[in-house]
Amino acid sequence: MTSYNAPFEIHVHGQVPLRPDVDFQQLQDALKPMWKYAGARSLTDAAGSTYEEEPGIKFDAQEHLLQMCWTVPGDDDFRQILDEVCMNLNEIANAGAAIEVTFYDAEFDGEEGPSSGESRDDFVMLFVGPNPAAIMQVQRDLLVQDVVNMMERHFDGSELGGVVAEIDKLFSNRFDELVSSLEIGKPPRGSGGGHGGGHGGGRKPRHLH
Repeated sequence: MTSYNAPFEIHVHGQVPLRPDVDFQQLQDALKPMWKYAGARSLTDAAGSTYEEEPGIKFDAQEHLLQMCWTVPGDDDFRQILDEVCMNLNEIANAGAAIEVTFYDAEFDGEEGPSSGESRDDFVMLFVGPNPAAIMQVQRDLLVQDVVNMMERHFDGSELGGVVAEIDKLFSNRFDELVSSLEIGKPPRGSGGGHGGGHGGGRKPRHLH
């Protein structure tokens, strides 16, 4: 159970498209590390954020969507549960998604000056998805958006096609290397006994030609 004297206020923000067959119980199981960290007995108990103006953790059953805008007091050990949560969300996600996690130093007040040293604020971007292609697609789209936004200060958007193509080439190469490494680990065809290769996928992400 976390303490309200914890050194960080941790904000989790993102939207994850879920498979149509996913129900609340499956989502509750997937997010169990988070709500247990908050000291709650269920997702419903932990869904509210530390700040009332934030919507917290919401399950939109009609849109098959997990929405998170949720703050909890905590420490660096919260990072450890993020890996487990991401693995769990990979199992129920319908498409790739980005999750932003911000650690705000609760003991540092910038307005009063750095009397107690530098702020320990930190920011982590996580990616989840049903397979590597879906995850890389989100990574690619965010990178293209960031690069184009930065370069449009100096160039017209119509001039940046070559830059986007080079980014696509980098991700395509990375995807090919991933598929190759997965192929090496597969048993020979016809050997039997192996279970399905869940995360390999044989299809490249969109735009990665």
